[in-house]
Amino acid sequence: MMVKKAGRETALSEGWCNLMGLKVNEIFYSIQGESSFAGLPCVFIRLTGCNLRCTYCDTRYAYEQGRNMPLRAVVDWVQSYRCPLVEVTGGEPLIQEDVPELVCRLVDLGFTVLLETNGSQDIRRIDRRCVRIVDVKCPSSGESAKNDLENLYRLTDNDELKFVIGDAQDYMYAKEMVNALPTSYSKKGTIHFSPVFDRMAPDELAKWILKDRLNVRLHLQLHKLIWPSAERGV
Repeated sequence: MMVKKAGRETALSEGWCNLMGLKVNEIFYSIQGESSFAGLPCVFIRLTGCNLRCTYCDTRYAYEQGRNMPLRAVVDWVQSYRCPLVEVTGGEPLIQEDVPELVCRLVDLGFTVLLETNGSQDIRRIDRRCVRIVDVKCPSSGESAKNDLENLYRLTDNDELKFVIGDAQDYMYAKEMVNALPTSYSKKGTIHFSPVFDRMAPDELAKWILKDRLNVRLHLQLHKLIWPSAERGV
């Protein structure tokens, strides 16, 4: 099978792990806009499907759109970009059964692998060599009741937390979560507070963080600053 992407055709092998596969929305090469890896070139594997419906979701097109691909095809496509950083995202990647195997394959091949999850799924399924970025849902998302808060005790120093803040209630919720983190993680881990794009003023969030002397990062979505009108694939 040949797939045309980024102005070229990439050969995708069908022979490896045909019994295992993923429903893929898109695979693309861009600048990492989030996490502590922001600013670096990155290959994104966006998977189809999500078990949540956040009010501010900017990837609704990934709820249903996509096509089935064998794992070997996904790995081949990623390797074609010759980029050492890969992110598996969605949607919600952990609702697909074969994601743990994909992550293991990529890590074994020497990639630095990030996996962004919406916080409702048990992260223990994913190889601890992967950087597991857990997006803890705040009240304005409409989905905070579905957080698996046991994930806060499953984190390693390799993992990162993200709180998307839409208003003062969200900020107070996120602050309480940070203050309740195990000391072993809260002293070493990376914690991001990200304002909801076009809803929460970054300077207001910055003021709250400074006032409360929180040891967190103010996190802006870099890709939305670079490509403000892009709707997908960045």
